[in-house]
Amino acid sequence: MPVMLDPDAAAVYRAFQEAGRPAYETLTADKARVYYAQARFATNPEPPELARVTPLSIPAPHGVIPTRLYVPKEPRRHDGLSPALVFFHGGGWVIGDLDSHDVVCRQLAVEGALIVISVDYRLAPEHKFPAAIEDAIAATQWIAANARELGIDASRLSIGGDSAGGNLTAVVALAAREAGGPALAGQVLIYPATDFAMTHGSHSEPETSVLLTHSVICWFRDHYLNGAADIHDWRASPARAQNLAGLAARLCADRRRRSAARRRRRLCRAPQTGRRIGHDQALSRPIPWLLHDGQVVAAGQCRRRRDRRMVEGIGMTVA
Repeated sequence: MPVMLDPDAAAVYRAFQEAGRPAYETLTADKARVYYAQARFATNPEPPELARVTPLSIPAPHGVIPTRLYVPKEPRRHDGLSPALVFFHGGGWVIGDLDSHDVVCRQLAVEGALIVISVDYRLAPEHKFPAAIEDAIAATQWIAANARELGIDASRLSIGGDSAGGNLTAVVALAAREAGGPALAGQVLIYPATDFAMTHGSHSEPETSVLLTHSVICWFRDHYLNGAADIHDWRASPARAQNLAGLAARLCADRRRRSAARRRRRLCRAPQTGRRIGHDQALSRPIPWLLHDGQVVAAGQCRRRRDRRMVEGIGMTVA
C-alpha cells in the first residue's frame, strides 16, 4: 500500500536527497555524528526563549553525566515547585547529544509549561550496552533525589525520549518498578525502539523504508549491543519484559504503521495505574496513543509546529 508522506516529512526527505548525504551505515560513528549535528540547522524550527538554560553535571561511577536544565518563563507551579520531564535524546545510541535535541527540549519546556532536564548519556560503540541504560537510570535517580533543589515537584516527575531515547525511557520505567523507585508520574514514548529482534513488517516493507531503514537500524544495533544474546535482555528490548504491569502512566507518539499497532497491543495488554488530572487516587486508565500519518522520525524537529498534541499530552502526563 503506497505511503503518502506528510508535507513536512517529504520536505525533510527531499532535503536529505538533494544534499547527497551518505547513508549512516556507510560511515564511521564519528563521521555520522558530524552529519547528524549539521542536519539540525536545516530542520529545526527557531528555538523559543526560556527563563533559564543551565548545564548540570550528575555524579556517576564513571565520572559525571552531562545534563542540561530548561526552565520556561511561565512554568506551572504548586507550592513553588514545577512538574518536570527527564529527556533522553534519540540517535540509535550512537549519535545525538544535548545540542541535537536542544530545540526539542525548549519546545517541550515552553509548551508543556514544565522543567525539562536533557541527559547526555554515553554513546556506543565507545560505550556498549548497558552503559546508556546505566546513565539513564543514574540520572533519573539523582534528579528525583535532588528534585526540590532543582525546583521540581518529585511527585510530578516523568521521563521521556524519542527513538533510542524512548527505549531508554521504557527501560528506566521498568528498572524503577523493579527497584521500588523512584516514583514516576509518567513515561513519554516517542516512536520508541522496543524490540531488537526486528522481525516486524516495517523492517521489510519498501514503502516504509524512508530515512530510518532496516540497514541503518542494523548499523545502530551492531554498534550498541555486544552480541546476539543482548537482543533478549529486557534492558535492550523492553517489549520482551515478561511483566509490563505496575508501570508509570504512558503516553505514546508513533508513526502510523503496522509495527506501531503491534506495539500498542503489547503495551495495552498490561494493566497500569496512574494519576489523572483532578484525581488523587491511583486508577486504571488506557494508554494515550498519538499516531502521526505520513511521518518518519524526528518528532518536534520539523519547522512547522505540528506536535502540539504530543506536548499537551506530556503536560497531562505530569500534571
